[in-house]
Amino acid sequence: MMIRGVGHLQMVSLKRCCRSVHHCSALIYRQHSRDVDTVRMEEMMMRPVRGHDVRLKMLAAPVNPADINMIQGSYPILCPLPAVGGNEGVGEVLEVGSDVTALKPGDWVVPIDAGFDHDVCVSGTWRTGVVCVDEDLMSVCKHISVLGAATVFVNPCTAYRMLKDFQALTPGCTVLQNGSNSAVGRSVIQMALALGLHTINIIRDRPNCAELIQELKSLGADYVLTEEEVMSPGLHEIFKEVPKPKLGLNCVGGLSGGLVLSNLEYGFILLTLLFSSLRDMLTSLMFSDVPSVMEVR
Repeated sequence: MMIRGVGHLQMVSLKRCCRSVHHCSALIYRQHSRDVDTVRMEEMMMRPVRGHDVRLKMLAAPVNPADINMIQGSYPILCPLPAVGGNEGVGEVLEVGSDVTALKPGDWVVPIDAGFDHDVCVSGTWRTGVVCVDEDLMSVCKHISVLGAATVFVNPCTAYRMLKDFQALTPGCTVLQNGSNSAVGRSVIQMALALGLHTINIIRDRPNCAELIQELKSLGADYVLTEEEVMSPGLHEIFKEVPKPKLGLNCVGGLSGGLVLSNLEYGFILLTLLFSSLRDMLTSLMFSDVPSVMEVR
């Protein structure tokens, strides 16, 4: 009887153990390479949920330029290898540990830092599930879209900092930006509208240009022009209606960055977020009283 009892207890313990083990699929890179094909989908075992742990089902995770740079090894902050790709995303709580009080199954959450640092494989939101500690998570409202929640922590925050941290802007001031149809650019447009700021938005010419212009104006853009329109006839007529920009936002560089620089109010700030070419910018900066602040993301 005692042997049978022990066997029964062992079986129950084994069943409980099996129930607590969960797996997920994740996009993992084991070396830094410019070839993104080195990223592979792999199965991962997640640790059991205990104490302050929270188990999530990932609902969506975007691909940002910084994610690619981290895989390439060119980003200033790199994860120990192997690593799961991705730095932001939204997940749904499936299970919480006994010490978790602020979250419950069904809640939507986002990581408060880049990825998750307490799982089996360091960092990374490009996975189907994850177990992490509750202090690494922030709940988000389920009234917004999944895609909105998945992208709320990088680009909108970047846009807010650019508008608030580098130049004192008051209602009626003007902001000039290129790359205006990017995720950051769209956030800038909407936040500027809420802050009472005017925006002049430069885009590259494209087949659906008229449709894009209308879309950006529906978000709150005051003016949307192509690079060709800024070069000729310029922004002189617009500056009769709104003041010259006190803040320029450049995420392209090259000719487009030069167009932003050359149309700023003298002595005000050009903030460079992300750019593809420095050559034309450096020449202009040497002969301008315009500080260039570089924000890396």
